[in-house]
Amino acid sequence: MNTQFTQNNSEPHYDVVVIGSGLGGLVSALILAKEGKKVVVLEKNNQFGGNLQTFVRNKTIFDTGVHYIGGLDKGENLYNYFSYLNISDKLKLRQLNKNGFDMISFDDDIQEYPIAQTYQNFVDQLAIFFPTERENLIQYSKKLEEICSAFPMYNLNIGTFADEEDFLSINAKEYIDSVFTDERLKAVLVGNNFLYVGQAEKTPLYIHALSVNSYIHSAWRCVNGGSQIAKLLIKELKKYGGEIYKYQEIKSFVQNENEEVIGCETIKGKRYFGELFISNIDIKKTIDMLGERKFGKPFSRRVKSLEVTPSAFTIYIVFKPKSFSYINHNIYHFNSINDVWDSYEKPTNNWPNTYIATFSMDQKDEEYSESMTVMTYMTFDEVQKWEESYNVDINDNYGNRGEEYEEFKRQKTELIIRKLEKKFPGIRKKISEIHTSTPLSYRDFIGSEKGNMYGYLKDSSHPMKTFISPRSKVKNIFFTGQNVRVHGVLGVTVGAFVTCCEILGAEYLMNKVHREIKPNANE
Repeated sequence: MNTQFTQNNSEPHYDVVVIGSGLGGLVSALILAKEGKKVVVLEKNNQFGGNLQTFVRNKTIFDTGVHYIGGLDKGENLYNYFSYLNISDKLKLRQLNKNGFDMISFDDDIQEYPIAQTYQNFVDQLAIFFPTERENLIQYSKKLEEICSAFPMYNLNIGTFADEEDFLSINAKEYIDSVFTDERLKAVLVGNNFLYVGQAEKTPLYIHALSVNSYIHSAWRCVNGGSQIAKLLIKELKKYGGEIYKYQEIKSFVQNENEEVIGCETIKGKRYFGELFISNIDIKKTIDMLGERKFGKPFSRRVKSLEVTPSAFTIYIVFKPKSFSYINHNIYHFNSINDVWDSYEKPTNNWPNTYIATFSMDQKDEEYSESMTVMTYMTFDEVQKWEESYNVDINDNYGNRGEEYEEFKRQKTELIIRKLEKKFPGIRKKISEIHTSTPLSYRDFIGSEKGNMYGYLKDSSHPMKTFISPRSKVKNIFFTGQNVRVHGVLGVTVGAFVTCCEILGAEYLMNKVHREIKPNANE
């Protein structure tokens, strides 16, 4: 949907209008504000940050999407990107266990298997359990780094997306099967594939590599939540004169008599005019607002046909004081090694087939955990009967979803607690409160289609189908966010720089980045 208007002199006009305040939108806005452009960011909800959002229950901070981050040691890729944005040295972080930031475990095995930091340590720690596979682990490590080096912007280099289909069509499972013989080790190596939703027949090796590589270099937990990233970016944005507003849900674009996009309009009728527009919201929604014809029917139909990743059911546990020891790593647990791939498609009679558990430290007594977040897969189908209800106060159908929904959540929560009791005997008695979220929560607060976690599913058989250029066919509309390049904090940050390279010129922007970070690179 779009409307035709002429601007009156009292309405605001910007160089750049960014729709959506997720990480991609905030980083894009800050980069362009640093260039002296007049920038505004428009957010439909009450809280900025998209997946960076946090919430508080019983005076305890919980993350909605960012539970740990990689590549933030000095001189590493995300550290350098954040340095350019002037937030690296302001983040409050705690490094996860170097000998196992992720621990992979199975119901039928008392052993926990470590994914360690630095590739040498990664090999050494796994070789303790799989000594005959040491040389294969070395080969595998080199392959991951080789793949990551083929993506120039991932390493702050000037260059295009590595778009050779032969390279992108390597299947992760097939490659791992070709290198290793031990089935349990194969499962361990992809045991943290909740990071990208591992599918045996579809997941490309490059998605696996880009997802885990930065964590292997260094893995960190945000102290007091990932929302600090959004807050720091907003503070920097305002320093450069950028503006940001909440409760500004965009319903349409404004065009002039020549059908050129000159503005956008909110559901409440407020209009923002600009020269350039960056969409950090669902690309399908952006297409709907302007129409398929504007973006080209082949592109529009391709995007509309793309499958999104599944969502999650999450429980947020508040522990009784000094009852549960702090665990400085994440736990990825499976019923068996056969559940590692395609977990969300498994039969639900033994649900959950897998879960990831993360922990936050009690700041008053670091020996103990203050809280625990447990996530597992859930498809939108399971909550479809409540899809017409919303839990954000900007929607007309805002309100309670009813007792049936609450009972649904209670039953799912109980199944997870029973699983946790096997891993942590007696945990139930240590719990003070439990809160929950479903795919509907992610849909409402993040704005993703069906509450999906990571955007469009990548497919090694059709590698270019999900390739989204940040430059659209509408000359002054650009895309950013997790569907431009790769999801995750690092992936979305890189994607935002790719978007701004299209606007400012890649050589100009990346040379400037290198000039600014060079004095700090070796500190």
